[in-house]
Amino acid sequence: MQVEITGQQVEITESLKEYVNTKFAKLERRIEQINNVRVVLNVERSKQTAEARITMNGTEAYAKSQHNDMYAAIDILIDKINRQVIKHKEKLIKH
Repeated sequence: MQVEITGQQVEITESLKEYVNTKFAKLERRIEQINNVRVVLNVERSKQTAEARITMNGTEAYAKSQHNDMYAAIDILIDKINRQVIKHKEKLIKH
């Protein structure tokens, strides 16, 4: 799994990189079909925004979250992506 992290109007520190990588590593344990992950972190006034696009075999998942704290925004983002990945995995099992 390849994780690309970009920041718009925010500097990506090592701690942010590690936090995002550990969160997506936990997600990769759930489903191994994840090929590429693109994460965009953005700051607009007091809102911290995190977006992610995951490409899996045959489909994509996209989520976006906002919060006052960047780490909380990443946690919400991971929860949203996790639900989509579980739904995709259940569809594969049913077929």
